[in-house]
Amino acid sequence: MEARIVIMDEPTAALSRKEIDDLFRIVERLKRQGKAVLFISHKFDELYEIAENFVVFRDGKAVGHGRLRETPQAEIVRLMVGRDIKDVFPKAKVDIGPLVLSVEGYCHPTEFRDISFELRRGEILGVYGLIGAGRSELCQSLFGVTHPSAGRLVLEGQPVSFRSPKDAIAAGIVYVPEERGRHGLALPMPIFQNMSLPSLRKTSRAGFLQAANELALARTYAERLDLRAAALSVPVGTLSGGNQQKVVIGKWLATQPKVIILDEPTKGIDIGSKAAVHGFISELASQGLSIIMVSSELPEVLGMSDRIMVMHEGLQAGIFDRNEATAEILVRAATGNA
Repeated sequence: MEARIVIMDEPTAALSRKEIDDLFRIVERLKRQGKAVLFISHKFDELYEIAENFVVFRDGKAVGHGRLRETPQAEIVRLMVGRDIKDVFPKAKVDIGPLVLSVEGYCHPTEFRDISFELRRGEILGVYGLIGAGRSELCQSLFGVTHPSAGRLVLEGQPVSFRSPKDAIAAGIVYVPEERGRHGLALPMPIFQNMSLPSLRKTSRAGFLQAANELALARTYAERLDLRAAALSVPVGTLSGGNQQKVVIGKWLATQPKVIILDEPTKGIDIGSKAAVHGFISELASQGLSIIMVSSELPEVLGMSDRIMVMHEGLQAGIFDRNEATAEILVRAATGNA
């Protein structure tokens, strides 16, 4: 179209590293041709690689601008979040309670094997590994999506097995998926109906849904999560990524679970929303909820976890306490060089 200005909104969100490199070559060619490129991203490495100037937006307002080469990353984080970088991971100190979940010798025919760990009340167990390590597959099996070939689960002292996610939910284990738009939400439906989906018995009377009860339930968790939306009746697909994630978390909290599995909880959301999600995860742990948090981001898993389990090619490469874990240790374990 011979455009003079090209706007790219999160263009690398679903691309591999090779595809990102190809895209950046195209961007450089456009720049040499005199085109102007507006590149929207929350990934710092991309911004520093492809851009010369930056503008930071927060809550709908431009809060800072400048030359990337002259601006340290910590300053951009401060502008985006409205606080210092050391406050991005607001991990509260929690007294870890009794054992809640025990996973013993857990195996899947094709995805993982010999996974064993314990999860205690109020604990955040981080799960780190490279793509293909089997992290999400493990989470889905714990939630009853797939069935293990060996091993057992013990929940609050009682052996359990799940034929389906329905059984896991009834037992008190819930799962926030990595792909919230595909697997966690009904995007055309309003917020309040998404929030009440797993709790229809609570919001029904004599087999009939009560809209007032659905709205009341949704309002409770929308306020608790500081959900930003014009109304609870708007389609959830109109919300930002961060607010969509709050809806997914809210609908599972309404079931009053014992264990919540968060698979890449801040994937695809801006750093300000990430800070809000991190704060809420820490709050949940302080209230006694047991949390399994899968993350590909080293700062997140190091900043939020009490212990970190590392996976490598379907195997458990190690479990590290918060005080001993470093980026180097985790990466070596995740790449099979521990």
